[in-house]
Amino acid sequence: MTHQDAEAIVSIAALAALADGQQDDQELAQIVDAARRFGLTGADAAIEAAVDGQLSLVQLAEGLSSAEAKHAAYDVAVAVCNASGPANPQEDTFLRALASALNVDATSANAAVTTVLNTAPPLLPSTPPASGTAAGDTLDTYILDQAMLTAALELLPDRLANIAILPLQLRMVHHVGQQYGQQTDANQIKDLAATFGLGAAAQIMESVVRKAFGGIASGLLGGLFGGAAGLAAGGAVTFAATYALGRASQQYYAQNRSLSTADMKALFTRFQGEATTLYPKVQGRIATLAQGTSLASIMQSVTR
Repeated sequence: MTHQDAEAIVSIAALAALADGQQDDQELAQIVDAARRFGLTGADAAIEAAVDGQLSLVQLAEGLSSAEAKHAAYDVAVAVCNASGPANPQEDTFLRALASALNVDATSANAAVTTVLNTAPPLLPSTPPASGTAAGDTLDTYILDQAMLTAALELLPDRLANIAILPLQLRMVHHVGQQYGQQTDANQIKDLAATFGLGAAAQIMESVVRKAFGGIASGLLGGLFGGAAGLAAGGAVTFAATYALGRASQQYYAQNRSLSTADMKALFTRFQGEATTLYPKVQGRIATLAQGTSLASIMQSVTR
């Protein structure tokens, strides 16, 4: 796997994010930011060229150096297209065209994503989801539990298990809002997450790319995705994002949704920092949660 492969895969992810027919400049900006975190300094130009039509799917596919890179590209695209729920007809058409351009058998990836979507809990449960702790525990504990749960998903061998992360995060926000008497729907929660910088396509792209690269090439991009270190890094990133989303949402709803966008982003950044300090203290518990389990067994801790 090379830097060129990584840039092509991120560009394909950007096209996948637009495949539903909705031009989302904020989502694209978040994908570019994720690419920069990977160290892909040339990704901005590559994504822009792909979105503007200067690079076709066939050209992007031809630029990938190996069969592993092509399968990783399809995995990322199918994850992005299913990030906010099952792919719609436009996204299905895009994925078929991509599979043809890559000359990959999409059966395995499509089956994997179907399994994940069927296993993940619904976004808006009829009853508050269980935190896995005794009744009466604080909302803070519930948020911590959910952060550990999503981090554990990063460590699972299940292919594309990362797709279950976003539904759990949004479900958590719904539950937090309920505790403050706030009425929420799926679109409101997604918009709130996006305000905190957690766009669906960008987050799932970053998560799946990190996991896919870790299994393909040790030492890629200065070791960021290398082997177990890459998976551990993914757990830390997801833990921080989920924890910060939950705590910032808690403040947002406690103040009756009166916070400005700038204040909300500042809160999210502050709680990310808090999560970074907290993560080493719970890392062992996360590893235990993930060890020897599957996506289905982890989901048993979440009330449907």
